[in-house]
Amino acid sequence: MLQVVFIFISFIAAVNAGCDNSCSGHGTCGERGICTCYDNWGLGLALYNGDCSQRICPFEIAWVDTPDKIGGHHKYAECAARGICNRESGECECFPGYEGKGCARSVCPNDCSGHGQCAYIQDLPHNVVPQDFARGGFMNEDPKTFAYYSWDKSKTRGCVCDPEYGDVDCSKRMCPFGTDIMDQRLNMVAAKKYQVQQIYFRADGGSYGSLASQTFALTFKSKLNETFTTYPIVFKGASLGFHDFVLDVQRALESLPNRVIDQVEVHGYRDSIAATVNLNITFTGDHVQGPQNLLTVRNYVCGDGCTPKISGLELIPRTSNTTELQLSDFNSFECGRRGKCDYGTGICSCFAGYTGISCNVITSLV
Repeated sequence: MLQVVFIFISFIAAVNAGCDNSCSGHGTCGERGICTCYDNWGLGLALYNGDCSQRICPFEIAWVDTPDKIGGHHKYAECAARGICNRESGECECFPGYEGKGCARSVCPNDCSGHGQCAYIQDLPHNVVPQDFARGGFMNEDPKTFAYYSWDKSKTRGCVCDPEYGDVDCSKRMCPFGTDIMDQRLNMVAAKKYQVQQIYFRADGGSYGSLASQTFALTFKSKLNETFTTYPIVFKGASLGFHDFVLDVQRALESLPNRVIDQVEVHGYRDSIAATVNLNITFTGDHVQGPQNLLTVRNYVCGDGCTPKISGLELIPRTSNTTELQLSDFNSFECGRRGKCDYGTGICSCFAGYTGISCNVITSLV
């Protein structure tokens, strides 16, 4: 009888024997010697509990994986399936082109060459200026983005280049743009058409006079993505004052640095009853031939510590805007299509017979 009891006790002891390596101090030992590992500990590629001696790396949405039986993909995977887990440290060793916790995000090309910012695809600006999409109201100067809900919205990244730099890694200096001086539409017979932009204001005070003495500014973004803002422009209320106001707008634009707008013509008219003002701005200068980016109106309050300091305009919301009134029949090409851009210096090397910053001046007949 004692022998039977001894055998039974020995059997129980064997069933409840200690776990392998005492779960390596990273888990609890359960029945039948099976470890229940603490979070982020396990064993092997299959992530079994085992003796809890190896670390588990972070899981992120997989860049590429094998679809399941219902076609699901981009499931969570260790190191986002774009890196190897270091079982000693618990950190992912990402493949080239990926970085971050669990290799979750892509690397921007050449780190944007030091001439741009790396941004997620959901934050990349669309086109050049917000007015490309504003149809019924001025917009501020913040880049226009669109709602993006795809799986890689906070994973894929690209470069947003600084002014005067371009290409996917922002490594190239941009050269000036100009019209092709030999283009046939610029002959002596055909009438030249310049781009005309119209700025439309509608006062919120019920009359044009309510805008008197209020100040605003205009922002111009060049083809090289340089952004320049004018000094404060003051609205003038009297009939004679309105003519001076139109000239002030013209002078403010032509006073921008680097002669970025070398010549414009501004014409305006107002409707006192409807409390509206229209400014037609014609880009006639050599530096602004061809299509230009739409002007941005800074009509919000910019007070102490803000540049330029302006009072803003009291306008009826979502009624004032900037539109292209007339298309230009000039074109706009890098180095005027009559030279090669030195992407190291941003200077055009003009072909024989041409000169100028954008190679749009003929020096000899060809």
